[in-house]
Amino acid sequence: MKLISSQEITRNRIFTVTWDHAVDPDGFEIERGIVHHRGSAVMMAVDGKKRILLVRQYRLAVRQYLWELPAGTVDPGEKPLQTARRELIEETGYRAKKWTKLAEFYPSPGFLSEMMTIYVATGLTAGDAQPMDDERIETRWFTEKEIDAKIRGGKIRDAKTNVAFLRWKRYFAGK
Repeated sequence: MKLISSQEITRNRIFTVTWDHAVDPDGFEIERGIVHHRGSAVMMAVDGKKRILLVRQYRLAVRQYLWELPAGTVDPGEKPLQTARRELIEETGYRAKKWTKLAEFYPSPGFLSEMMTIYVATGLTAGDAQPMDDERIETRWFTEKEIDAKIRGGKIRDAKTNVAFLRWKRYFAGK
C-alpha cells in the first residue's frame, strides 16, 4: 500500500485525526479516518498474594464507570516503561521494584494507530496517588478468581484488562 494523501482533520494533546487515502499496486484503494495516538502503557500490579490492582473511573466515551487496569498515554520523549512507572504512581500511589513486559497490541487497528504495552509490576510499595485534575480514581485489589469471574460474566469489558489478565494467567501466573 502506498499512502497517496493524508489530511489533518483535528489535533489535541492526546491524538490527531487524519483522513487518509492509500492505493496498492493493483489499484485497490482505501480511504479512512485515522486516529493517530502516541501509544500507552498499561500496568498490571500484582502483589505477593497474586491479587491484582484495578482502578475504577468514569469513561466518558462509553458513558459508564469501568473497573480496569491503570494505564496512561506515552508522553513525548518517553518510552512505554517510563510511562508505566509514572502512571502507576499517579493513579495508584504504588511503586514497583520489578517490571516485566507482558504484551504489546493494537486495541483497534481499523482506525487507531495506538500501540498498548502491558507490564506486570511486582515488588510493590504503597504511596500516595497523584491523579490528574480530570481524574477521579478508586482503587481496589481483586483476587485472580474474582477477576476471572468478572471477565467470564462480562463485568470487565475493557480490552486491555482482558488481554493482560488472560495472557498473565496463561503464561505467567504459575511462575
